[in-house]
Amino acid sequence: MDATTSGTPTLQYHSIPDQPATAIVATPLQTFQRQQRHCYGNSSPGEFPLSASHPHIVLHVLTACNLDPEDFARLEATCSFFRQPADFYPDLSLSLSELAALDMCKKRAIFKPMASEQQQELKQLCGGSWKLVLRYLRAGEACCRREKSQAIAGPGHSIAVTSKGVVYSFGSNSSGQLGHGTTEWEWRPQPIRALQGIQIIQAAAGVGRTMLISDSGQVYTFGKDSFGDAEFVAPGANSITTPQLVESLNGIFVVQAAIGNFFTAALSREGRVYTFCWGSDTKLGHHTDPNDQEPRPLLGALEHIPVVQIAAGYCYLLCLACESTGMSVYSVGCGLGGKLGHGSRTDEKQPRLIEQFRLLNLQPMVVAAGAWHAAVVGQDGRVCTWGWGRYGCLGHGNEECELVPKVVEALSNVKAVHVATGDYTTFVVTDNGDVYSFGCGDSASLGHNPGNDGQGNGHANVLTPEIVTSLKRANERVVQISLTNSVYWNAHTFALTESGKLFAFGAGDKGQLGTQLGEDQTERGEPERVDIDLS
Repeated sequence: MDATTSGTPTLQYHSIPDQPATAIVATPLQTFQRQQRHCYGNSSPGEFPLSASHPHIVLHVLTACNLDPEDFARLEATCSFFRQPADFYPDLSLSLSELAALDMCKKRAIFKPMASEQQQELKQLCGGSWKLVLRYLRAGEACCRREKSQAIAGPGHSIAVTSKGVVYSFGSNSSGQLGHGTTEWEWRPQPIRALQGIQIIQAAAGVGRTMLISDSGQVYTFGKDSFGDAEFVAPGANSITTPQLVESLNGIFVVQAAIGNFFTAALSREGRVYTFCWGSDTKLGHHTDPNDQEPRPLLGALEHIPVVQIAAGYCYLLCLACESTGMSVYSVGCGLGGKLGHGSRTDEKQPRLIEQFRLLNLQPMVVAAGAWHAAVVGQDGRVCTWGWGRYGCLGHGNEECELVPKVVEALSNVKAVHVATGDYTTFVVTDNGDVYSFGCGDSASLGHNPGNDGQGNGHANVLTPEIVTSLKRANERVVQISLTNSVYWNAHTFALTESGKLFAFGAGDKGQLGTQLGEDQTERGEPERVDIDLS
């Protein structure tokens, strides 16, 4: 019977605003009385009639629909059936929404191998709810492209990972950073044959060094045989030319690695951050020798908060954390240029919360650490940048430093989903696949056609975001951008499309674009397809 004709007030459902993470663990609502009942039969309002005979069907539907954790919380908040104990295995005290969240967690490659005790520890670390664990796992998948194709534009060399975990490398190889067993450069993508049978889910590239993460959480590295070297190293010195397991990380299931200047960081599946080297002045939260080869846990504020993504820049580290109150960003290391985001240029020896995001009412979803500046994409699609604004890399129309995150107003009409930063360069990908870039135009790595500045100068700096029109001609939706993130090296850029096609532009003098350029050519301003299929 229609509620309007019966005299029962009609419920008006408006758009539900984003809730803080604490709302995901729903609390019982105050009950209310209706004057008449029309569709509940003998059940009371707030109950779910199907629960009497087929609750397993409801559980199957909840799991199969791939709902968000917030959706489960809303179900609990609006219907008592979804927040009452379901009396189902493996935990009779869990509600159907909690059981559905647990089932969805168990489908995750990172969660599946965990022992029951480890799963329970992760649950407590995330706030005591499987919905919060699911949010943690999905956040990591979204920002790190785990188990998806990816391309890494390293300093002078490149790494590409297919969706099946096969790894290709090409470019400079003076330290064996291509992993082919030699120190000879490669102008075209070549598979790393030593990794045959090993599925790689994530990669990181630094100066003369490469790190790869397998689906079993093991870390392989090759190139410079040190985690803490500076930018320069003699060719062939202390080099490993084929992938080798990092023995010191045995016992730690790693899901991401980040290579900065003078240090390397690793993230475990439980959300703990470990760092190598650069600890003589406790700049990374621990007291160690600069050449320490043992991973040390990042101490301080993040000891009991799970991290979903790490990003390394010049002597500093950013951590995207999954707190019970929502997503947040912590920074540690060198504060030169204001790149730590705390309103000053001082160093931080232990991770410190960047409080500006709460003032902006922005939930960080993706974080990027450039050499001297940083960027974040929020859940609502806003982009924030901060740090040293040289060449316009912050996108605010000037070259001023920003000591705290500031919204890029020129992007207010688009919804961003991905951001990448390099040495004074920034790229933003929107939800419809458009790409914007701004900052330093050296090496033609911004992707703007020569002549866009009206003077025929393809190397012009760009102070505010400009759409990379040259990528639109590919008729492909871009899902990832990677660009060289290291000082003293000419930059190149990769654009990866949804179908697995890879386009490259910028510096190519060492073969890092996947092709051999002409005799007098050192760079390419137009994106061109790399001869490799990453789908």
